[in-house]
Amino acid sequence: MASSMAFKPFTGLRQSTLTTPETTTTTPITFTKLPSSKTAIRAAITSPKLTGRNLRVAVIGGGPAGGSAAETLAKNGIETFLIERKLDNCKPCGGAIPLCMVGEFDLPLDIIDRRVTKMKMISPSNVAVDIGRTLKPHEYIGMVRREVLDEYLRERAAGFGATVINGLFLKMDLPEGKDGSYKLHYTGYDAKSGGAGERRMLEVDAVIGADGANSRVAKAIGAGDYEYAIAFQERIKIPDAKMQYYEDLAEMYVGDDVSPDFYGWVFPKCDHVAVGTGTVTHKSDIKKFQLATRTRAMDKIQGGKIIRVEAHPIPEHPRPKRVLDRVALVGDAAGYVTKCSGEGIYFAAKSGRMCAEAIVEGSANGKRMVDESDLRKYLEKWDKKYWPTYKVLDILQKVFYRSNPAREAFVEMCADEYVQKMTFDSYLYKTVVPGNPLDDLKLAVRTVGSLVRAYGLRREMEKIEA
Repeated sequence: MASSMAFKPFTGLRQSTLTTPETTTTTPITFTKLPSSKTAIRAAITSPKLTGRNLRVAVIGGGPAGGSAAETLAKNGIETFLIERKLDNCKPCGGAIPLCMVGEFDLPLDIIDRRVTKMKMISPSNVAVDIGRTLKPHEYIGMVRREVLDEYLRERAAGFGATVINGLFLKMDLPEGKDGSYKLHYTGYDAKSGGAGERRMLEVDAVIGADGANSRVAKAIGAGDYEYAIAFQERIKIPDAKMQYYEDLAEMYVGDDVSPDFYGWVFPKCDHVAVGTGTVTHKSDIKKFQLATRTRAMDKIQGGKIIRVEAHPIPEHPRPKRVLDRVALVGDAAGYVTKCSGEGIYFAAKSGRMCAEAIVEGSANGKRMVDESDLRKYLEKWDKKYWPTYKVLDILQKVFYRSNPAREAFVEMCADEYVQKMTFDSYLYKTVVPGNPLDDLKLAVRTVGSLVRAYGLRREMEKIEA
């Protein structure tokens, strides 16, 4: 691919387009070609060569997982098709991304609405702990809007040669024979088909399912179900004077009122705040929890206007099956959302890239057919690298999100600078940070002490109320 290749300019929306009565402005930002850095070729000698064409792969879903997968495939010799129905999708997502993602995925700063350097963790009794004291001057948590991030990644994939299809994936027919093609059926939407769309079919050699928690690709391969949470979020336009408070600050609320098993959040975006919550165990009460979150933050968002309401399922653990033959699941479709924090954007993009790299390697840059063993290499690498993170956060959620006393202890623990440093370093750079044994022991003692005090306080309150 020529180094002088020009990309279609990407328009980052610095002003919200959600308040339709107002005229908004956009600032164009042009992104330049990234280093192609071909993925290492490790195709098996027995893999059949393709003649007269390159490997064809369809990516279903155009979020961070799908966009990252399509880019990696397209720039490494794979004929790539990305199918996404909602090209202006505004997924109800907190939109927090770690610092390492900005560099690792070459994200332009223009698509980052806010650089959060301060966080407040607020306990059930409204005790607020300031978090972020250990951050270095250059460190921050990026806040993005999904419609902006997702569009950027899709546009970049298209710049490398991926074909982006505005379509609704319906079903797929499995191959007839070992190296047969997958027949994908979808409804295409373009100027020719009109508003109703047109039924179409696409034949490919492999499929990456990046189509979210309700993945139709997962259903097609019998990937199994998983427990899921419901995330509910409102975008609220607040007065400019109040928006200054959230210039570089995000808030997290814990308590039975905002969620029995998760947390509520107020995250700043370009010209509004995203206020939301989630739950696994009490889905029918989600609107009640959302009202409580809004009430807890009332003094800071009072006078605001709700400009968008969003809800979406979020997986709670990986699916029983994530690969079958030449089909693989990534992102939410695979179940890659962490417990305790609910983080999913980075893991979605990373899994999409890792899966695509496995296909590139297995196909010798699109020159050979792939099989299930090639895709399983992606799973092996993923589980080895990230499985411990998921297990640790699962344990933390079970320990600290089970009751208000435990949450009070959790917030108290967050005031510890050693805890903050360990937590932020692990979050920002997605590496397990080795701790100091003596400090770890002291932390364990303090944690037990916090739990004892919190439960003792609950018993005293129960005596007063009896």
